[in-house]
Amino acid sequence: MRVLVVSAPLVGHAFPLVPLAVALRDAGDDVLLATGGGALAAADAGLPVHDVAPGFDFGRIALRVLPRHPLVARAELAGTAGTRGAGLLFGALNDQLTDPVVALADRWRPDLVLHEPFAVAGAVAAARLDVPAVRQENSLFDGRELVRATGARLGATLRRHGLTELPPPAAAIAVAPPSVAVQDGWPMRYASYVGGGELPSWLREPGERPRVLVTRSTLTGPGDRGPMPAVVAAAAQVDAEFVLVRPDGRSARSLPGNVRVVDWIPLGEALPASAALVHHGGAGSALGALAAGLPQLATVGPGDRRHNAELVARRGAGLALRPRDVTAEALTRLLTDDGLRAAAGQVSREIAAMPAPADLVPRLAALV
Repeated sequence: MRVLVVSAPLVGHAFPLVPLAVALRDAGDDVLLATGGGALAAADAGLPVHDVAPGFDFGRIALRVLPRHPLVARAELAGTAGTRGAGLLFGALNDQLTDPVVALADRWRPDLVLHEPFAVAGAVAAARLDVPAVRQENSLFDGRELVRATGARLGATLRRHGLTELPPPAAAIAVAPPSVAVQDGWPMRYASYVGGGELPSWLREPGERPRVLVTRSTLTGPGDRGPMPAVVAAAAQVDAEFVLVRPDGRSARSLPGNVRVVDWIPLGEALPASAALVHHGGAGSALGALAAGLPQLATVGPGDRRHNAELVARRGAGLALRPRDVTAEALTRLLTDDGLRAAAGQVSREIAAMPAPADLVPRLAALV
């Protein structure tokens, strides 16, 4: 079976698709990942990768699209736009992606197309070839809503490829633990490729004090700094060790004695020896902490970050705060609140009980 995997050209969108793609490859299927930008680093996982977005610059798309919709742009920066801002941005992105993805599919002739909700170009290619399309979730949103918001901006693109609307997928794959978010489709245990980097040996074992990992977004733009500056400012007042992962230059200046810095690391390998995760509210970070059973502090911010942080807080597995509200008191609560840790452990067990990516390979093969 030949499987074309299609993702938006963003690390946080492509990397969660890698575990299932690798499981298909290991089962003997031919797999090709169509993406671009920083997500081309998925090739380091041993997957063939094709660049369908040469010169991709998401910031350029945002600067072209959002100023035409100032009210939506303001809501998007506050994290209150729902799917409106995402529909505008990823509609414009898929308008660029669809022709290259369709052309690649015409040449490569897949038997099945697996795509994430913000890469509906994959659904168009599958419809053109009359092969099954499968939507794989990679966030805490309902993918049906994301596809509707994106597809609503693609009228001319769809007509160019002989379609009046996006056809429904042959199947969908849901990765959100049901107690946190509702998604449609076959359940699959969340996993994500985390890129290269070596894990220092000291991060493999618990330290003398509770360890808190602090990460930031892989995107850059308004609101993308997340919680790092506030954590650095408060760290000296907290009985813990803080580890900043890939800090920007400003966050790494004048660090307290209990703050250390590392470059890109396989984060999933560092979580088991840690006590908590502080992050920018990205879906991958939120799901990674839930899978590891760690309490988390997620800052509300642009795009889906408020949505993700508030879902985690509603489940009781973490705190959702504005960056300026990340104080010593909040960080101490993150480490000492038994309720947060108990809820995170419950969700971790819920995720562990979901089928592994390899378990879904026979179900996908049955669609062809």
